[in-house]
Amino acid sequence: MDNKLIQQAERYIMKRNVLLTKQLGIGIHGVVYVAIDKQKMERFAVKIHRYKEAYQRECAIYRRLAKLEVYQIQGCNVPLLLGQDDEIYAIEMTIVSRPFVLDFAGAYLDHPPDFPENVWDDWEKEKIAHFENDWPAVEFILAEFRMHGIFLYDISKNNISFRDPGYV
Repeated sequence: MDNKLIQQAERYIMKRNVLLTKQLGIGIHGVVYVAIDKQKMERFAVKIHRYKEAYQRECAIYRRLAKLEVYQIQGCNVPLLLGQDDEIYAIEMTIVSRPFVLDFAGAYLDHPPDFPENVWDDWEKEKIAHFENDWPAVEFILAEFRMHGIFLYDISKNNISFRDPGYV
């Protein structure tokens, strides 16, 4: 993890008086931890973003989902926005269990990314190979998000998951 994320996480801990425990994930946009509110003893997830743009995009997606009261997409759980910190680029959200759809920092609101057709074709081929037999279910998930004006592009088995990774 880079120094910027470590510093942001340390600032978040001090500002919010929370304990960051297990790391749930790390990627190009940031890092996600299980956080515990020391006063309420409640658990939630917190994502510390590297970049303002990705943070703002993800906040906008969560606000749209909250406004529309969307808690599930095609039977998959979607985290609920609990809070945000515009200074640290932190989003607090509920922890969800599988099946789930997570990570909206790479999503677009109200319009898809403006990529040439061949890029879309390559993207789709890569995702079909990646998701294999789950691809039809993923297509339904993407279509329902599009109905809400949300265009997911950064998808993987880490952020659209139907079963535990060890499940055969």
